[in-house]
Amino acid sequence: MTQVPELANPQASLEEEEANERLVGTLYKALSSKDFDEVQRLLAPDLEWWFHGPPNHQHLMHLLTGSAPSSSSPSFVFVPQTIVAFGSTVLVEGFEKERSVSWVHAWTVTDGIITQVREYFNTSVTVTRFGAGASQTISSPAVTALRSASANKSQSVWESKLCDINSVPGLVLAL
Repeated sequence: MTQVPELANPQASLEEEEANERLVGTLYKALSSKDFDEVQRLLAPDLEWWFHGPPNHQHLMHLLTGSAPSSSSPSFVFVPQTIVAFGSTVLVEGFEKERSVSWVHAWTVTDGIITQVREYFNTSVTVTRFGAGASQTISSPAVTALRSASANKSQSVWESKLCDINSVPGLVLAL
């Protein structure tokens, strides 16, 4: 059996994950206080954005671009329930009670700047690590890694918890 080498400095990885979590948390604080100068400082100018959900739920796009949703609908407020990082990927999950929608954002942080966001509305998201790294222990203290005995060496490392998985589509996000 081949032994997977451990990370050269696991503490550095944990420190990077904690810094990425803080950075994304700062973004949500800036969004909620409408501090768009801070938002602009945290995001890459060419932020890559991907959306999965009904078109009328593109609330993050409206916030980030300054485009206004229909005047008859109140503005959407993103209140994170959980924030957890896996290396450069930071997952944030929340639930908007008034509209009864759950959401998950998967942010990518590169050199201290947010470069990508994948947004999921009313979708159950499972994050899975594939390949040789799947057998390594996840360094994030907020997550208990679930080991899979499958031949493809996959490891489920996070699942959304705020949506009713029986009534929404499910996606697997591979790391």
